[in-house]
Amino acid sequence: MSETTETGIPIELRMSRVLPASPDEVFDAYTDAEKQKIWFSILDEEPGIVEIEVDLRVGGRQTATWGPSRDQLFVETQTFLVIDRPRRLVTTSTGHGPDGDSMTTDIEVTFEPHADGTLMTVVQSGFPTPGIRDFFEQTAWNGAFDRIAAYLRSVAS
Repeated sequence: MSETTETGIPIELRMSRVLPASPDEVFDAYTDAEKQKIWFSILDEEPGIVEIEVDLRVGGRQTATWGPSRDQLFVETQTFLVIDRPRRLVTTSTGHGPDGDSMTTDIEVTFEPHADGTLMTVVQSGFPTPGIRDFFEQTAWNGAFDRIAAYLRSVAS
């Protein structure tokens, strides 16, 4: 059962996007550190700092550090709980903002074949407030989907 706020709103997000590549290609774009560094800043005129390290194994971690300058960095560490390449990833994610705030959530990502490429679905749960969940849905994940799609289109041409 999903956690809910006092008003009964689930503090979970679920969203999907069809991406223009095979499940293997989308999985690799999402999990490979060098590919992530490209798509992470692909739509930014001035990407700032982007550092990513990935140890893609159960119990391994991915650490992404990004921001406009060294004194305004965000750091997210995901621990891989399930890796079923190229179908599914499950992680626990802990993020730290430059203001010192932190948050831990659970993330499940699936990659399903689709007539136009791959249906990538994200389910992220454990948000402390609906507002933070909404930010992740509207800004973080939509931005990630846009960037991954742009990256996949650029390597396909």
